[in-house]
Amino acid sequence: MAVDELQAIIQRCQILEETDFKGEDFNLFQVAGQKCLEDGYAAQLLEVIQNEKNKVIIKNMGWNLISPLVRCIFMYKQEDDKREHCLKILDQLAQLCNPKELFLGLLEQIEQTSGEQVCQTVMLLLQPLQTVLLKLQNKKAYSVGLSLAMIMNQLTPLPVPYTKQQIQEDKLGLCQCCNAVVDFAKPFVNEVVKNMEKSSEDNDMDLKEELLKFCMKSLKYPLLTAQLEQLEGIEEHPFRHFANEIIDILWDIRELIPLVFLHRKGKSLHWENQEFADIEQKNSAESVACLSYLMFVQHFGIDCFPVVFSPSYLLQCNMMHIEVLLKRTEESMLSKGLDLFESCLLRMEDNSLLHQYLEFRDFINVPQDLVKVMTLCPIEHLRKKSLNILQLFIDKFDAEGKYTLFRCLLKTSNHAGVEGYIIKNIKDQIHLSLTKACDNIWFTGHHLISLLDLVLLLPEGAETDLLQNSDRIMASLNLLRYLVIKDCESDNQTGVWTALAKIQQNFLKPLHVGLNMSKAHYEAEIKNTKENRREAHSSNTVCSVTVSGEKMPAMTTEMQLQVLHSALFTFDLIESVLARVEELIEVKIKAVMDEN
Repeated sequence: MAVDELQAIIQRCQILEETDFKGEDFNLFQVAGQKCLEDGYAAQLLEVIQNEKNKVIIKNMGWNLISPLVRCIFMYKQEDDKREHCLKILDQLAQLCNPKELFLGLLEQIEQTSGEQVCQTVMLLLQPLQTVLLKLQNKKAYSVGLSLAMIMNQLTPLPVPYTKQQIQEDKLGLCQCCNAVVDFAKPFVNEVVKNMEKSSEDNDMDLKEELLKFCMKSLKYPLLTAQLEQLEGIEEHPFRHFANEIIDILWDIRELIPLVFLHRKGKSLHWENQEFADIEQKNSAESVACLSYLMFVQHFGIDCFPVVFSPSYLLQCNMMHIEVLLKRTEESMLSKGLDLFESCLLRMEDNSLLHQYLEFRDFINVPQDLVKVMTLCPIEHLRKKSLNILQLFIDKFDAEGKYTLFRCLLKTSNHAGVEGYIIKNIKDQIHLSLTKACDNIWFTGHHLISLLDLVLLLPEGAETDLLQNSDRIMASLNLLRYLVIKDCESDNQTGVWTALAKIQQNFLKPLHVGLNMSKAHYEAEIKNTKENRREAHSSNTVCSVTVSGEKMPAMTTEMQLQVLHSALFTFDLIESVLARVEELIEVKIKAVMDEN
């Protein structure tokens, strides 16, 4: 019987000195203890462990029971008495065992767990692990750091619940586990706080550094991925609670403000491999970006925030974080970047952002990233939001800032729709300049002519793909029509009449040629398609189309004709606006000549 075997080993070891225990004794004790647990004799094993005479034996050998003990706890049902006895054994081992040996045993058990049991195992072992760590005297900071790192490494592969239903179900127990880990860390946070009030010994600084690393990891996972908006029907959102606790720890160890404003990243490891160094830097940047989102969008820790910074300075501080988030493609991270950008811009008044800010690299990179979200993101509501934020960003700059930003986006966007949108903005600024009493030098005269050189031209002359660039061309023609109507040749405030010969040479004439070529090409295509249809005696002939290596749904001949006619309609539209522009120019020139 397993209990008899265990008692025999115990009696043999009771007469030995602690130093006389051999490897064989450890093995026999482990095998017998494991057999007791597996055969259902947990109550008897608990009595052996609680017996004062066996204190020395349990101190040295008890940690060997951790692995079978954890297995049995998960084997028994919640209400089973045997499970309760196993939990009491675990608690006794935490009190009686050698702290160093038990620490390694607990950590090994956490490391070996995987899949659906990760959160259950971590939550089960957090309390005994905390008890053991509080007993350690030497290398406590290192041991706490190792424990937190091991736990976070085990949790990181788990999917983060995102929808309301997933958060409520919490299938793998991640929500509950994250908050349990914060409770596990609290005694060590309190220790750091007390020591900081007294002195700043190296050991205490090491413990503070380990807690900071834990907070940084927590900001990246799960908080960067998590849905953190307040959800109706969830009284206490687990990830919002976790975020609040992480912010509190950072505040308590005096790292919150340095992280947000000084971009402190803790002690960086000196990696020999540059790739590892880059990964660490990227992870750190994403963590701090998440922290800024928590503070400025969700307002966690905002009570600790000094109310002395101007909105433009806050925007400047956050631009690098916004850039980090907008470079990601995941919805949770992109939406955080957009929300952070929007939050910073809404604090500012229109026309208040000085053009000098565009000398900072981030102020040029972020709108370019925003354009990529607008044009490439597959999620519609994020595309729409990014367009609204781009307009908000434009509105905040002074006149010179708007002018510089327009030039930059026209040169870098490489998207006809975006270019058309920017040209519409240029038209709005010209209108303000012409209707305001104060003179705006950036959208009139030689500055405007320099800008129009980028607007009123075809990228590849007459051979430009007019269909692909139709948004840009229509916006350019509408701008030119507005300038011709609004600005008399005698006033020439915009300078458009001085540049007219260049505009005709670089824009209007090539556009005429391009329209003629494009219309002839598409009319020939329509004719060929109709002839092919007659030859096939069926309108169900299909055409295979491949886009970016992916085969699109097949097109019937009727569909092809519809697309071709749609292209011709676009060309007709461009041609009609072009004719109207040329007519207006002619009328204006004739009127001046008649007047002379």
